[in-house]
Amino acid sequence: MKAVIAHEFGPPESMNLEETPTPEPGPGEVRIAIRAAGVNFVDVLTAAGGYQVKPALPFIPGTEFAGVIDAIGEGVTGRKVGDRVSGSGFGGGYAEYAIRAAASTSPIPDTMNFVDGATFRVSSSTSYYALVQRAQLQPGETVLVLGAAGAVGLAAIQIAKALGARVIATASNEAKRQLARESGADQAIDNAAADWRDQIKALTGGKGVDVVVDPVGGDATERAFRSLAWKGRHLVIGFAAGAIPRLPTNLALLKGAQLVGVDIRQFGIFEPETSAANQQAVLKLHAEGKLWPVITERLPLTDFRDAMQRTASGAVAGRIVLEI
Repeated sequence: MKAVIAHEFGPPESMNLEETPTPEPGPGEVRIAIRAAGVNFVDVLTAAGGYQVKPALPFIPGTEFAGVIDAIGEGVTGRKVGDRVSGSGFGGGYAEYAIRAAASTSPIPDTMNFVDGATFRVSSSTSYYALVQRAQLQPGETVLVLGAAGAVGLAAIQIAKALGARVIATASNEAKRQLARESGADQAIDNAAADWRDQIKALTGGKGVDVVVDPVGGDATERAFRSLAWKGRHLVIGFAAGAIPRLPTNLALLKGAQLVGVDIRQFGIFEPETSAANQQAVLKLHAEGKLWPVITERLPLTDFRDAMQRTASGAVAGRIVLEI
């Protein structure tokens, strides 16, 4: 099969599309003929060796994908050859075939194509877990979404609106802010505006926001935390800006606020039943037309370097998908 192979940690240009043996499923596993793979910031971070967990080399990047089961291992129940499924995991998606535990795959509903299936699961599940279990978001509360035109940001906007919240989005240019509005944001502001905090204050009547969705990190984190209302919750999801911020802890005391970690990978390990229930919940929101992935570009697998580079740059609004 053809697959993108990283023989060492480094930038996308250090990887190549190579021929490698097609894997065979073991007990409890299925093989998926991949039709589409989503391109995520975490794919680039992992390939560079910057993720908190480092894969064994050589490895195949790609954390989420969708396709058709074409082989099953011994003891597999509930899945069969020909099933349309999505899969996620620690690499393996930028290839023609991937092996996954059968129980970890999710059927793709008839209302969803492969491209949407390849980009829906991780960002939607992350945002749902963040807002429902970690923030315990209530109807009528105000959510501030940083990096609002990214995959997690757009999913967070849609889920927050479905849960009855008001959403303020921040993004770096007008095209991204318009995309946030089209996804349901009530207001969208320039994240580089000198009066950024004043705008948040004006939009909330001086109260501040109840929840911050933060997949960005860097300088944005502290000013967003300072914009929290009393008993606000700041959700730490990632560090797309590159820098891991340090907060003055007196801010949490003064605001009675919480800094809340959101790790979707460990959530699936430690709370598998709740994770499975969340999967059903986000699929229900999709079926109701309340949650959908925003795809801005489809590229062939041969263009993986360009897709990864542009995703890492933050210039992309919405998602890039590799079609296989």
